[in-house]
Amino acid sequence: MIVTTANNLEGYRITKQLGVVRGLTVRSRSILGNIGGAVQSLFGGNLSIYVELAETARREAYDLLIKHAEEVGANAIIAMHYDANEIMEGITEVLAYGTAVRVEPAA
Repeated sequence: MIVTTANNLEGYRITKQLGVVRGLTVRSRSILGNIGGAVQSLFGGNLSIYVELAETARREAYDLLIKHAEEVGANAIIAMHYDANEIMEGITEVLAYGTAVRVEPAA
């Protein structure tokens, strides 16, 4: 699966647009994660516990995006973006979305 944040794929021709596809995950921080993050924040710098949580959520949303695109018959996704919103304190949704397309190499 080819995925890009651009609106086109250099070297490819879009033959069919299949619509918007998305991957959505909702994640919460655990009590232990919050304690570990609080301890890390006392010392400043990179909060690796929260970085790992964010990376996991984005990876999961991305994987679900790919799955959705495959289900509609796409072989590429253009205009891919991430969005995140806090649903309530400590609970965040992460959305990966884009346009599913069929592409072929340009002649």
